[in-house]
Amino acid sequence: MSHFKHYQDERPSGGAKVGKATLFQSDRLLLGLNTLSSGVEQRVHTHQDEDKFYHVLEGQGEFTVGTETRRAGPGETVLAPAGVPHGVRNPEEPDLILLMGMAPSP
Repeated sequence: MSHFKHYQDERPSGGAKVGKATLFQSDRLLLGLNTLSSGVEQRVHTHQDEDKFYHVLEGQGEFTVGTETRRAGPGETVLAPAGVPHGVRNPEEPDLILLMGMAPSP
């Protein structure tokens, strides 16, 4: 296993749903890529025992964490602590590409 990866080499296609690819996974951490095409959303959901972050690599997304909804673009990071409802939607072109991490790994 290589300890080095470039996200563009691993980027999943989005299509009509959220495209997902795992970059690295251990008992303590899951690190992956999510691709959302225009109009695609990851519905609001909760992870009871894992903290989760999204770091925007490309595109713009509408993120909901708890009762707050905000737009975030390249270079911005969104944190969803364990037990807090969260979701993301890509309202427009181009694809929304996210680096996603969860700890501990689900």
